[in-house]
Amino acid sequence: MMHSQETADASDRLIWIAVDAMGGDHGPAVVVNGMAKAAADHPDLRFIVHGNSAELQPLIAKRKLTDLCEIRHADGVVSMTDKPSQVMRHGKGTSMWSAIDSVKSKKAQACVSCGNTGALMAVSMVRLRKAPSVNRPAIAILWPSYSKTGFTVMLDVGADIRADETDLLQYALMGTSYARNGLGISVPKVGLLNVGTEDHKGRAELKEAGHLIGEAAKRGQYVYHGFVEGSDIPTGDVDVIVTDGFTGNIAIKAAEGTAGFIRSSLKAAFSHTILSKFAAILAITSLRRLQKRIDPRRVNGGVFLGLNGTVVKSHGSADATGVAAAIGLAHQLAKVEFGTKLAARVATAMELPQDDEEGDPA
Repeated sequence: MMHSQETADASDRLIWIAVDAMGGDHGPAVVVNGMAKAAADHPDLRFIVHGNSAELQPLIAKRKLTDLCEIRHADGVVSMTDKPSQVMRHGKGTSMWSAIDSVKSKKAQACVSCGNTGALMAVSMVRLRKAPSVNRPAIAILWPSYSKTGFTVMLDVGADIRADETDLLQYALMGTSYARNGLGISVPKVGLLNVGTEDHKGRAELKEAGHLIGEAAKRGQYVYHGFVEGSDIPTGDVDVIVTDGFTGNIAIKAAEGTAGFIRSSLKAAFSHTILSKFAAILAITSLRRLQKRIDPRRVNGGVFLGLNGTVVKSHGSADATGVAAAIGLAHQLAKVEFGTKLAARVATAMELPQDDEEGDPA
């Protein structure tokens, strides 16, 4: 799914991932199974596993991961219904807090959690702090598309419902860094999500953001495509789609619901009669190809961008395959030291004059 432009420098280095084993809907067994899947694909992976040690030890031993793991006991668990403010006051002894602290202390190069998104962002913000020059962190996802890589980066999808023109510019810079280092796109193409592609459409801050993103294209080493609409998201016409967290979150939830509706409708249609069941058998290869393409588990993991550390948020309902995908994403980003490159890219593009010499892409 992911690859890097710069893989030679860290090929022999172990990658330590902090895992919040108690977050999510399905408990630690699913998380540990996902760790086993990821470890089979990435021999350089090691885990600092945070949670109830009495529960985790037998699960880890059963999957023969003992030699690859350090267990950090944590009594508390952040539930999906906990408010971020509540977690900030009382969450210090939780597995989520402990996992983030492993990144803060440099014991781990990235953190993966299936837990409460709002709480994870709040704890990450307080413990890791924003990277220099970043106003608002963002959550970026990989959206399946017809692009050459098969994915389009979209951000923000829920870190903050607010975003002014300067925030949207920074999202563009962070998104292009992600596309460059994660998807191997040397000069990403950026689109700004709007209600239409015409220049006169949209709110005032969107028009100003478009102006700023276009101005920064040369020093940010990307191409500004202009406004895009919701229907353009899966086309692959752009590599990065920039929007505020309110709009982005609604878009991704609508897409997930639509994908689920299509899967259910196809299943019902092909099981309706004897002839339709026979047709399903004839179409089985194509149906499996479609299912794989729209399977959310393949790209499970939203990346928190703009922090002093890499945090990957897995779906709360993720199964072992989904958890493994999130850990694999964290592994790839940690291997190329993505957080450091992103911070440098934002700082450089925000501060340098437009006609300065271009540096190496980051």
